[in-house]
Amino acid sequence: MIIELKDVTKIYDMGKNVIRALDHVFLGVEEGEFVTLMGPSGSGKSTLLNMLGCLDVPTEGEIFIDGSDISKLEDEELTKIRRDKIGFVFQKFNLIPTLTAAENVELPMIFKKVPPEKCHERAMELFAMVNLDEQFLDHKPSELSSGQQQRVAIARALANDPLILLADEPTGNLDTKTGKSIMELLGALNEEGRTIIVVTHDPRLSDYSKRTMRIVDGGLCS
Repeated sequence: MIIELKDVTKIYDMGKNVIRALDHVFLGVEEGEFVTLMGPSGSGKSTLLNMLGCLDVPTEGEIFIDGSDISKLEDEELTKIRRDKIGFVFQKFNLIPTLTAAENVELPMIFKKVPPEKCHERAMELFAMVNLDEQFLDHKPSELSSGQQQRVAIARALANDPLILLADEPTGNLDTKTGKSIMELLGALNEEGRTIIVVTHDPRLSDYSKRTMRIVDGGLCS
């Protein structure tokens, strides 16, 4: 099992208010699965995504990512797991506006100290993988359509060949046709063996996954 949450609870102490964002969550994801996690606003989706992405640790319980219990790791070790094993795709793309499309894709590899020529070669491969023409390599994000920006964001997420791809509302800022093409791209990546977890409130996205889980008031149900 590549991801396993065992009795995970996350509590935020806000002074007079105590928020139980996750409440005794159990979840197991096999390598190569495509899972959709659905829930309304405020259900705990973002907190759960942060846990899966090693951006936060639980108040109680254990989280295993590729065999490592992240609840016991220091910040430096968590950073290494995020860099090497997890790719993030965001609703708002989160591309750096001053960098070109190619530079955005190369950035995670630069942080990993990959040689420049290898970074560029890998970026070219990823552009082909996400069906984005090479003519857009030198374009800044503002010069790209929303669909093109999301493809660049997916390419960037794949830069270090992660085991797990986490997508947070990946079609939220896209029109229906473009959103469909992005989900088809994620499906194709999953067919190649990539583990993919999509967090969304849109029930249509569950059509692309092999399993759908629902989160309500911090708890998971199938």
